Amino acid sequence: MLKIFINRKKSLFCAAVFAVILTIYGFTHYSKPALPPADPNNAGLFLPDGFEALAVVDSIKGSARHLSVNSNGDIYVKTRFHARTEGYGNVALRDTDNDGKADIITHFSKYESGPFGTAMKIHNGYLYFSSNLMVFRQKLIPGQLLPENKIDTIVIDNPPAHIHQGKSIAFDGKGYMFVGWGAGSDVCADGTPGSKGEGKPDAVIPGEGCPHLIDHGGIWKFNENKLNQVQSQGLRYANGMRSVIGMDWDKSTNSLFAVVHGRDYLHMLWPKLFSPWESAVLPADELFKVDQGIDGGWPYYYYDQIKGKKLLNPEYGGDKIKEGNGAKLAKPLVGFPGHFAPNDLLFYKGNQLPARYKNGAFVVLHGSTIRQPYPQAGYFVAFIPMVKGVVTGPWEVFADGFIQTDPVVTANAAGYRPMGIAEGPDGSLYISETEKGKIWRVMFKGDKSKFGTAQLAKMAIRKKTASNIKDPDPVKDNLELGKPVVASAVYTMYCGTCHQKDGKGDGARFPPLEGSEWVNGDKSRLIKIVLNGLSRPITVKGIPYSETMPAHGSFLNNEQVAEVLTYIRKSWGNNSDAVTNAEVAALR
Repeated sequence: MLKIFINRKKSLFCAAVFAVILTIYGFTHYSKPALPPADPNNAGLFLPDGFEALAVVDSIKGSARHLSVNSNGDIYVKTRFHARTEGYGNVALRDTDNDGKADIITHFSKYESGPFGTAMKIHNGYLYFSSNLMVFRQKLIPGQLLPENKIDTIVIDNPPAHIHQGKSIAFDGKGYMFVGWGAGSDVCADGTPGSKGEGKPDAVIPGEGCPHLIDHGGIWKFNENKLNQVQSQGLRYANGMRSVIGMDWDKSTNSLFAVVHGRDYLHMLWPKLFSPWESAVLPADELFKVDQGIDGGWPYYYYDQIKGKKLLNPEYGGDKIKEGNGAKLAKPLVGFPGHFAPNDLLFYKGNQLPARYKNGAFVVLHGSTIRQPYPQAGYFVAFIPMVKGVVTGPWEVFADGFIQTDPVVTANAAGYRPMGIAEGPDGSLYISETEKGKIWRVMFKGDKSKFGTAQLAKMAIRKKTASNIKDPDPVKDNLELGKPVVASAVYTMYCGTCHQKDGKGDGARFPPLEGSEWVNGDKSRLIKIVLNGLSRPITVKGIPYSETMPAHGSFLNNEQVAEVLTYIRKSWGNNSDAVTNAEVAALR
């Protein structure tokens, strides 16, 4: 009896020591605290029945891109604008009292970046993150919120940076890292209406095809532990992908998956071929299972999700019917409506959510900027039911309610634009957004055994009726229908698509015209930009922008250039003098 008592005391002592060790090293996920209460109205989100949500933080200085959650619940976020954070590129958040709210918010790590640095992933004890041109990592310290100060550079890209170089990453668990390498072009042409694409379609020899495909427009594979690797040291794993912002490795199939942004401007560049409605809903943004050697078809082809076909782009002789060699290309698993902008991808592996979500994929849709004259769309989180990498049903609306205006006329008026998604140690989902840096935690508190069609019914209705999700009616949803043609017609057609109807820009790719020093300053400089285009990075109101602007002088006459610039210089609070035909003619 005494022996049993002594052994029991030893066991209790060992258990206590083990608990202290776990606490010291930050492995608090073993304690599994109860789920915190949700916020009123789920912090604004619409979710399937049984789900609840709270705001972990309402805003983060510098806003947010991707995020990752450590095994003890600490959250790490890639910031969007370093200029607003004294140069710090990352944020760490900790909840100290298990109420779901971040009590500690700390900015850390200064490194060369830009507004589209994307990645933030925890892998093998390291925090991996990216800028437009680099992939970095820092060693995490058990029990501490901030990692070691030393920053390793894993992958190096060549400048100049461009809009689609977000450097998304994924890991295969075998020592390799995959890096997205977007192309700085819409469709490998000069961006003027009716222009022809560069290179021969389906060129086998890289030098004979689109020049961007020589070293962009795909996914590269690298050693995850080797420092200072350049692109030539990696393996080109996938090709023909314009912009890859969301990637994830699915452990159940041992496969890489990626969401890819489709091309833009079908109506603006080919007004006789594509209607404004077709340009709003086409082409698809795609989800691919990325096998080695896959070709997504960019820039020669686009995916028409309505017809379910890869079609030849008009820059390469397409007419909405010609398929070329499109049937030989890899077909996406899912084609989302055009410009939804899928920016993150997550295969759920936890146990908190109902079983139907396990091994399926969540896709975060950042939302469109160029769907005029129809409402902007996207701005929600979708779920794709899958079993062993095979899609088993149509995509669903999982989380909506991010938009604060309905309909969304311009992207900058949307309110919140969801960006990143991550799984927490208890199976909760965390969602970040780019405008204010708000982060939500989504939890399931219903009966998992009874979760099914009834609990999804209201989300199915949203898919068919919400202005930011449904396909717009060509007539009823045209926001410009019946309005008189005025001096702003040229602006609406050629400028508003990018700089937005209200002149505020989209907050990311395209700069504001409202209050811009480039608009209200030297007229000669402004006229030259419109006539000749702009291919170099500029800073507007303190924010850098690098998207290329095509030369408009080849398709706008002097009167149109004068008209649109006068309109811009006298709209949205601007009060500068007019631009005349003579001034344009003198600089043409």
